[in-house]
Amino acid sequence: MTAISYEIPKPKIIEGLTGSWELVIGMEIHAQISSKSKLFSGASTTFGSEPNSNVSLIDAGMPGMLPVLNRFCVEQAVKTGLGLNAKINLTSKFDRKNYFYPDLPQGYQISQLYEPLVGEGKVRVDLKSGAGRTVRIERIHIEQDAGKSIHDMDPKSSLVDLNRTGIALMEIVSKPDIRGPEEASEYVRKIRQILRYLGTCDGNMQEGSLRADVNISVCRMGDYQKYEESDDLSYLSTRCEIKNMNSMRFIQQAIDSESRRQIAIIEDGGQVKQETRLYDPDKNETRSLRSKEEAHDYRYFPCPDLLPLRLDKLWVQSIADILPELPDMKKDRFISTYGITDYDASVLTAEVDSADFFEKVAKNRDGKISANWIINDLFGRLNKEGKLLENSPITTDQLGSIIDLIIEGKISSKIAKELFDIVWQSGGDPAEIVVSKGMLQVSDISSLKEIINRIIDQNPDQVSKLATNPKIMGWFVGQVMKETEGKANPKSVNELLKEKLKIN
Repeated sequence: MTAISYEIPKPKIIEGLTGSWELVIGMEIHAQISSKSKLFSGASTTFGSEPNSNVSLIDAGMPGMLPVLNRFCVEQAVKTGLGLNAKINLTSKFDRKNYFYPDLPQGYQISQLYEPLVGEGKVRVDLKSGAGRTVRIERIHIEQDAGKSIHDMDPKSSLVDLNRTGIALMEIVSKPDIRGPEEASEYVRKIRQILRYLGTCDGNMQEGSLRADVNISVCRMGDYQKYEESDDLSYLSTRCEIKNMNSMRFIQQAIDSESRRQIAIIEDGGQVKQETRLYDPDKNETRSLRSKEEAHDYRYFPCPDLLPLRLDKLWVQSIADILPELPDMKKDRFISTYGITDYDASVLTAEVDSADFFEKVAKNRDGKISANWIINDLFGRLNKEGKLLENSPITTDQLGSIIDLIIEGKISSKIAKELFDIVWQSGGDPAEIVVSKGMLQVSDISSLKEIINRIIDQNPDQVSKLATNPKIMGWFVGQVMKETEGKANPKSVNELLKEKLKIN
């Protein structure tokens, strides 16, 4: 299947006091691996449990406790790498990243700095303008999460919840290929979509299952091309990292705010300091969290408790063989198979559930009609009432039945809307409802002729205007539909009116 071509988007340009500036953005996405147990222990990963109830002796950093690698977490990370068109490294190693914080009881984090599980990959990011960019993935490594410090429950003390400690994370690191705020948020959205299709992360940003760190640099207009050609970082400003972003909107706002801050510093003759910053949405500004030291300040060294991880090539291939159809392939197939628009295909494939719902409704039916009813009527009603698709009062069979009644000419579009509302409120078989409530479309020619003749006889003035104003025809159609309470077959009405009024 041939992928849809797209134009490369132009980079975001910010006008400063001394000229034009371009943005250079790289991202680190921390995705919690969907697994019932943690990366190196059997403790539960259930969200919302009582504080410190999902903590093993390993998670608590007790002396003599040794980590045992969770095979399923490795499989999930391999699946993610394959889904992002990335190289799977058959040999990888674990390192200790040493730092001291109350919610890190071991005093170090087990991660993969030098030899990650997954190497370079790529992902296609589509923008609302229709343009798109391929963003390169630099690496994916697996590591432990830290716990959570709570500062607002006691006026004098900070509390610590270790439930998250040891939960398996995938850190997906991009190359600095992203060139603007919209691209950044769409990149995160695309990664999230792929992970949900794969079933390797639930992508729940509110619960912290997916978080993004944004690395931002700026450069003078035209210098990015020089950087690409030479790989010389001197063309770029010193990058700053915005930590723990969990909102698409805030990601865009943070990038805009931080880039303008950096431009102002440089134009004022200063130098941007490499540091980690946080975004304050209330003030729409970033603030310093800590200075960003070089990686060796974490005193990385190989983890002495874990042997190198060696994967069997056939095992990796067995995972590749059962990968599900991913969003880009599904979107392209929907367009070619069902004849729907690029926009409709994007909406329907945004989530696995919506894509599956559409396919069930559209099976052996008109794809465009099915897409319209799902996107406009079903999704519109769900959004209005704050419901998820999984809680939809209307099933695929019921919606399919309504569409069949329209295509078969048994009900009009107007009646179909009323029928949809009835099924939404009370359920039932649409085909039985239209009969029991007398909603079937009037297609009886003799009955329609009688109604049309009466309307024409009662409105001679409108008939006389028809010769000079063809739009009057629509008025007659409307009168017939009103007379039949919307049950008349529109096609039959138009044909009979043209015949009676002698309109070609």
